[in-house]
Amino acid sequence: MLLQQQTELIDLIGRAVRAVVPEAQADIQLERPKVAAHGDVACNVAMPLARIVKRNPRALAEAIVAELLPLPRAALLLEAAEVAGPGFINFRLTPAAKQAVVAEIAREGAQFGQAPAHGEQVLVEFVSANPTGPLHVGHARQAALGDAICRLFQAGGYAVTREFYYNDAGNQIQNLALSVQARARGIAPDHPDFPADGYKGDYIAEIATDFMAGATVQASDGDPVRGSANPDDLESIRSFAVAYLRREQDLDLQAFDLRFDNYALESALYTTGRVEEVVARLVASGHTYEEGGALWLRTTELGEGDDKDRVMRKSEGGYTYFVPDVAYHVTKWERGFHRAINIQGSDHHGTIARVRSGLQALEMGIPKGYPDYVLHKMVKVVRGGEEVKISKRAGSYVTLRDLIDWVGRDAVRFFLIQRRADTEFVFDIDLALKQSDENPVYYIQYAHARICSILQQWGGDPESLRQADTSPLVAPTEFALLQRLAGFPAMIRSAVAELAPHHVAYWLKDCAADFHAYYNAERVLVDDPGLRLARLALLAATRQVIANGLGLLGVTAPERLERD
Repeated sequence: MLLQQQTELIDLIGRAVRAVVPEAQADIQLERPKVAAHGDVACNVAMPLARIVKRNPRALAEAIVAELLPLPRAALLLEAAEVAGPGFINFRLTPAAKQAVVAEIAREGAQFGQAPAHGEQVLVEFVSANPTGPLHVGHARQAALGDAICRLFQAGGYAVTREFYYNDAGNQIQNLALSVQARARGIAPDHPDFPADGYKGDYIAEIATDFMAGATVQASDGDPVRGSANPDDLESIRSFAVAYLRREQDLDLQAFDLRFDNYALESALYTTGRVEEVVARLVASGHTYEEGGALWLRTTELGEGDDKDRVMRKSEGGYTYFVPDVAYHVTKWERGFHRAINIQGSDHHGTIARVRSGLQALEMGIPKGYPDYVLHKMVKVVRGGEEVKISKRAGSYVTLRDLIDWVGRDAVRFFLIQRRADTEFVFDIDLALKQSDENPVYYIQYAHARICSILQQWGGDPESLRQADTSPLVAPTEFALLQRLAGFPAMIRSAVAELAPHHVAYWLKDCAADFHAYYNAERVLVDDPGLRLARLALLAATRQVIANGLGLLGVTAPERLERD
C-alpha cells in the first residue's frame, strides 16, 4: 500500500472512529495481515479503544466499518472491509488502488521509496580497523553493513557522514613496529628473536622491504611518509608502517567501492590534549575515585547498565582503551552529530556501557543511549565444504580482497548483508559463484536482467509505458507483484528504524520470486495492445524498484548476465 494511500485510509478510519466514539482519541496503526488471504491491510484500532470506552471490541469494529464504507473517498480506495476475530478490521483494496503503484514508480523513478531531505544529521562510524594489517572478513561485514545503513539513512532523508576511526595508538601498533623492525633486520617469523606477539604475514616483509628501500607512502588523508632505511629507528618504522597499512586499507576499501567522508585518528586525541581534557572533566564531575594507585570511573552509578566500576588510568600509568573512546565521542557530539551509530564486532559489547557511562559522567547534555550500536558476529568462510582460515598474504585470516577476488564485489556485499548482524554467518564461496536460483544475488540480478531483455525485445517507446492504462492488471500474480512493489517505501522506513539492512535483502528476494512467478504464469508480449502495454509498464516498474533496492545495498543491477 502506498504511503499516500495509507495516510488517506488512516484519515478515513479516524473520521469513522470519531463518528462512533466522539470523545475518543484513537491511535490508528495499519499492518499487513499475517495471512494474505485475509486482506491487504489490517487495523486493530477497535480493541484498545474498546477497553477505554468499555464496549465490546468486535461490535465496536463493526460500527466503525459501518461508518467507514459509505464515505465517498472510501469507495475509491476500499473494495471491502471485514471484521475478524475479537475485533480486527481487514481491508481489501480496490484494483485501481493496487494498480496505482505503477504510475507512481514511473513518476518517481530512482527516487521511489525515498523520503525528502529533512536536514537531520547522522554520523555512521564503521570498519575502524587498527592499521596493523589488511582488512579481514569481519571488517568486510562491517563495511557492507555500514555502507548499507548509510544508504538507507540517505533514503530516509538524512544528511549522512561516513567516518573511519583509526586506532593508531597502543600495544598493537607497538607490536606492528617491532615486527617490521625484525623483518628489516632479517629476522624471520619462525626465529626465536622474532617478537612473541608480532605479526607474521607476508605483508610485514613487504613493509620492511619498502622501508629499507626508502619508499614513500601516503594514506588518503595523511602526509607522505618516507622510509628512513634505518632499522634502529623504531619511531620512523612505526610511522612508515602505519601509513603503509592505512594506504593498503584504502585500497581494500576502494576495491569494495567504499569511500569515507572523515578519518579520525586515536593518536590525535592524545596529541591535541582531548584525552587529558576529558579525564580532567570526569574528575571534576565527581564521578571518579582513586583506589590501588588507579583512577576509576563510577560506571555502576551512571545508569548505562555496567556491572562494575572501570579503571580509567592504570596503576602503572596509561589510560585504558575506553577513555580515548569517550573523548572521541565527545568530538562527535560537539561537531553536531546528535545521532551517531557505531558498527562494530560483537567482541566490543563490553565497551558500550563504559563509553556511554563516560559520556553521562561529563554532564554535557548527551542523552542516555548515545551512541547507537550495531554489533555483528563473525563470519566463517567455507570453500569446497571446508572452512578457509588463512590468507597467504595476511598470514592468519581471509581478507576482504580475497573475498572480492573469489566471488566479486556484488556477491560479497549482498551475502554479508542478507542475515541479521547479530547472527553468525557462513560465507559459502561455492554458493556465491553459482548461476542458479540457489544464489540469491544471481536470482535477483537475473530478474532485473530478464526484464531488461523483455523490454529490449519489445523495442517500443519507454515514454508510452508512463502513460499506460494499468486497469487490465488483474491476474492474481499481478496483484501479488503490485502489492510487493507498493510495500517498498514502508520496508525502507522499517529498515532505517531498526538499523536492519537485511530487510532490503529479504524484500529483494521476495520481489524476485514474485516476478518469476508472474513471468511463469502470464505472457507479457501478448497480441492485445492494451494488455501488453500494461504488463510492460508493470515490468518496467519492477525493474526500477529492484534496481533501487540493489542500490541501497551497493550492489549493481546489470542489464545482462553472462553465463559461464
